[in-house]
Amino acid sequence: MYPFLVINSFEVVINTAQYKQILQLADTCKATLVAVSKTKPTSAIEAMYQLGQKDFGENYVQELTEKQTQLPADIRWHFIGHLQSNKVKFIAPFVHLIHGVDSLKLLQEINKQAQKNSRIIPCLLQIYIAKEETKFGLDEEELTKIIEALEPLTHINIAGFMGMASFSNDTNVVRKEFNSLKKLFDKYKQLNKPNFQLQYLSMGMSGDYQIAVEEGSNMLRIGSLLFGARS
Repeated sequence: MYPFLVINSFEVVINTAQYKQILQLADTCKATLVAVSKTKPTSAIEAMYQLGQKDFGENYVQELTEKQTQLPADIRWHFIGHLQSNKVKFIAPFVHLIHGVDSLKLLQEINKQAQKNSRIIPCLLQIYIAKEETKFGLDEEELTKIIEALEPLTHINIAGFMGMASFSNDTNVVRKEFNSLKKLFDKYKQLNKPNFQLQYLSMGMSGDYQIAVEEGSNMLRIGSLLFGARS
């Protein structure tokens, strides 16, 4: 097996060696690998699907809905971008997991659209752990308020937490942030609510996934290491 798989005239490169290495780590740690395929052509996703990958993450609603119609029906699509309430309806019929939910308003809209589609949509709450103004997320006070308001939302399930560490070369900073999210996850995992059943701790991307796994992540969102730099 060649370490790189080159597809069509666009020269889309899949690093098959890196994929196998990350997948082996994920399997050992019982973590789910989400291949972040945003901006990548369907041919690249199809090639990785043929390698056995089923979970793919997209950031943009229009791009996701277009790809979903062109690719195998058993792909599990993860929406990992910042989702606007008025666009939930476009992905509600098929999305496997919505990452990055950071407001009650958005949860209410997901619940509304899930009910229309006779579905229960799993969601991850995004927790603010980075010391950067550009990052989204909830603090613990906001998290508590959302949990208290969940009872009428019968068509969503809070399936876990998601977090993004600071973009920093200081691994101690990154590790501390991931560790704080793991502690929060363990604390709230004890709650017993019908639509709040924490299963996934989604943290770790191409630059910090190894630290994330060491700190307890069981869902990795990796793009550039697999598909190459973003277009």
